[in-house]
This record gives sequence, C-alpha cells and structure tokens, in this order.
Amino acid sequence: MGGMLEARALNLTLDFCLRVGEVLLSSGAGAADVTATMQSLAWHLDVRYPEIDVTFTSLRMSYQPDPEEPAVIQVRQVKQRDIDYEDLTQVDHLVREVVGGRVDLAEARTTLARIVSSGHSTPRWAISLGWGTMCAGVGILLGGDAVVVAIAFAAAVCIDRLQLVMSRRRLPFFYQQVAGGGVATILGAAAAASGVVDNPSLVITANIIMLLAGIGFMGALQDALSGFYVTAGARLTEALLATAGIIAGVSGGLTLADVAGVDIGRLDLGGSSWKSFTMMALGAAVCAGAFAFASYAPKRIIAPIALIAAVAMLISQSFAVQGFGRAWPTAFAAFFVGLVSYTVAGRLRVPPLVVVVSAVVPMLPGLSIYRGLALMAEGGRSTSDGLLAMVTAASIATALSSGVILGEYVAQPLKREANRLEQRLAGPRLVGPLRIRRNRRSRREA
Repeated sequence: MGGMLEARALNLTLDFCLRVGEVLLSSGAGAADVTATMQSLAWHLDVRYPEIDVTFTSLRMSYQPDPEEPAVIQVRQVKQRDIDYEDLTQVDHLVREVVGGRVDLAEARTTLARIVSSGHSTPRWAISLGWGTMCAGVGILLGGDAVVVAIAFAAAVCIDRLQLVMSRRRLPFFYQQVAGGGVATILGAAAAASGVVDNPSLVITANIIMLLAGIGFMGALQDALSGFYVTAGARLTEALLATAGIIAGVSGGLTLADVAGVDIGRLDLGGSSWKSFTMMALGAAVCAGAFAFASYAPKRIIAPIALIAAVAMLISQSFAVQGFGRAWPTAFAAFFVGLVSYTVAGRLRVPPLVVVVSAVVPMLPGLSIYRGLALMAEGGRSTSDGLLAMVTAASIATALSSGVILGEYVAQPLKREANRLEQRLAGPRLVGPLRIRRNRRSRREA
C-alpha cells in the first residue's frame, strides 16, 4: 500500500509540474525559465533531480527513484498559445506559494485547475477595444491626426474580431496574419480613396505593429542564449512565418490599391522637436498600456508599463536624433526596459515578462516593414532600398530582444546563496522564483 501511495504521489507531482510548465511555455516564457520552475517545484515536492525536456510543442518529465526500477515518464503537449498574462501571473504566484512551503500538492493542483479552467472578468468585447486603443496610441506616436487615430482604432477592432473568428475555426496563425495585414491595407486604401485621410500609411503602420505584438522574437533569442537551440529554432520559425503572413497581407493590399488607382504613398516622418517627443511618449504609453490590458495583464501594472514605455521611447528618440541610426537607440531603450522591469515587477508582484513584452511593443519595427514593402512595390531602384528597410526591421527586432535580455542579466546579479540549479541554467529569469529557499532542517534532511 505504501509503494502504491508513493507511486500515486509521484505521478501527481509530475503531472502538476508539467501542467505548470505548459501554462508558462504557452504564455511566452523561455525554455530555461520553464525548466527551472519545473525543477524547483519538483524539488520542493520531494522529487529530486528529475529529467526535464522542454521543446516548443511538448514537455517531457521523467524520474527514476532507483536504478533497478523503471523510470516514470510523462509527456504533455502544448496545443494552445494565447497571450494571457492573468493566468501567467496567477500561476507564478502559485509556484511561489508551493516553493515557500505554504501550499501542499493537493491544494496546488486544485488551484491550478481553477486558474486554467475559469474565464476572465474582462469581457471579450473590451479586449477588442483594447486592441483598438493600442493602434490609436501608435497613430498618436506616428503623428497622426484625430481622423487617422479613429480609423486606426476601427481597423484594429475589425482585425481582432476577424482573427477571433478565424481562430475559432482553427485556421493557422499564418492565415490570420495574412487576413489582418490585408484588412489593414484595404481599409487604409478605402480611407484614402474617399478623401478622409491624406496619409493612409499611418493607419497601415499602426495595424502592422498590432500584428507584430504577438510574435515571440524575444522568447526565441532568450532560448538561444540559454542553450535551448531546438526550441529557439522553432520559435524563430514561427516568428518568421507570422511576419511573412503580415508581409503577404500588406503587399496584397498594396497591389489591390495600385490596381484600383489609389496612391497610398510612403510614410516619412518629419523632423523631431520637443512637441513631437511629447506626442511620441504619449503614444507609446497608450500603446503599451492598451496592449497590457488586451493581454489580460493585472490592472495594477498597466500604469507602470505605460510610464516605462514612455521613458523608453524618449530614450530611443534622444539617441536617434544624435545620429545613432535605428538599431542602437532601440537597443539602449530596450536595455532600460529590461533593467527596470525586474524591480517594478517585483514590487507589483507580476512576472517581469509581463512588463518587458508590453513596454517594448511601441518600438516594434512596423514602420520599417511598411516602408520596405512600399519601396519594393515601386520596383526599379527602390527595390534595393526596400530590401534594406526589411533588413533594418530585422535588426530592430534583434536589438529589442537582445537589449531587454541584457538588461535582465544586469538587473538580476548572481547571488552567493544561489543553488547549483540556477547556476546550471545561466540566464535571466523572466518567470518563476529566483531561487529555491530551504530552511536548515530541510537541508540537513537532504
């Protein structure tokens, strides 16, 4: 009977760790964070040194209590990938409760089941309005007038509702991105044809940034730096495929506009001034705060995210006007975001991942992508300039990811009491407990 009870407890522990890992991985956490969190949970639930394998689509956990006994192996597939920072935050709190010894396995499993099965207090239509507000913020950031902001808002709501319908019909994410890019461009062209707006490229660029917001460039680079190259390759493939969908949708819309005789033109930002800096900071704050709201982030963190995004935008533009190009100013601003997010997230009890992803959204390279597509659509000598703009977009995305992660490295210094587990998984922790805490008695027993 005792052996049966021990086997049952082991199975429940492995299943609990896998379910926690599934929530973290599906929410965009890095493979190193997922692995370390699962090992921390297993250690505190008396399963010492299990074997954990994290890939982009599955989680595998095994434990062999004795060399003469067969290993217990469990595998769990990651089927759904929705940005849900409310579930991520609640699971992060649950992990800390378990690691702190305040919750036992049975209660932890019950709490986790309630987290993943319960809905949200925020209605879905409010989330659509959040996406619209986010694109309105981008319109402000780019210097658009009230009409441009309103059309960007309406286009974002339409794109979100369309992608929601396509998602429920289980269409792949690539086609959702194609549809989103096409809708954004067609609505912008329609507004230009009717004479409502003079520069529809502002609307298109705002919606491109909305479509880029859900792509996990940061997770891919974090996995690569942490040594999880298979997962990093899979994340990068997904990111490139999603970006290709945006490019296909926007280029298709530009082609239709050209056939219809509608001149959309290119977006060329004017000179910078203190007034433009103020509007860009305001737009960045609205954009980042609205993205956090649309991703179900806790309400207490939305205002700090908006403030961090505004300061980061000011840093980026301050370096840009000094002639540092596009990538380096973005990297400096992203480094600032990574540096302050650890402290802010700790004080407000949310994972730093929630802060960093939301705060860097206004700096995504939507403008470079649109400019590259517009130039390539002109043909001739403009094609090489368009390709250069696309390379600039890739460099900005890399600068964002690497700058944030470097900021996390600096913000989370190595501590003397960090255990060997954290030293083996050398990398910034964006989700999960920083270290395993054990009292003197448990150390003596171990």
